[in-house]
Amino acid sequence: MKISIGAKPFVYPAPAWVIGTYDAFGTPNAATIAWGGISCSSPPCVSISLRKATYSYTNIMEKEAFTVNIPSEEYVKHMDYCGMTSGKDENKFETTGLTPVKSDLVYAPYIQEFPIILECKLIHSFEIGLHTQFIGEIMDIRAEESVLNEKGVPDIEKVRPVIFGPEIRNYYGVGKVLGKAFSIGKEMK
Repeated sequence: MKISIGAKPFVYPAPAWVIGTYDAFGTPNAATIAWGGISCSSPPCVSISLRKATYSYTNIMEKEAFTVNIPSEEYVKHMDYCGMTSGKDENKFETTGLTPVKSDLVYAPYIQEFPIILECKLIHSFEIGLHTQFIGEIMDIRAEESVLNEKGVPDIEKVRPVIFGPEIRNYYGVGKVLGKAFSIGKEMK
């Protein structure tokens, strides 16, 4: 039997990403988010949602660019810290020891140590309520060679991305493979 638990911002899993931006002085900032996902295939786009009160919100509105940095499990503490304080108050790159790298394609930094980077140009923003949703066109994806498979695409087991359980406020790693997509369903016929 299913019971109502109310209307909440809840889905499993939520991403655990770090958004890279520059502020008005050109200082790099890193902010952890969980509200995000792919929003279009062609052109390739990603959506992220931020509150207006965040430092990154202003940075994205002014610079019209951001990076999505996907951390591996070994950087979970760094990623978590980037969500615990504001870039208004401190330089998170100095505190965490992470390395900001200027994107060649958009005016935003990415994090050298994280295995997957999406370089995004802001194409839309929508005020939804407490959050504003930003749609970024993915101009390029940078990936560490060590996380690519034989076809040249990121292997989730090599990337080891962090995922978030929003209601219970825990981070998780990726679990076991359940089957091949667009294949195991054929057993239903």
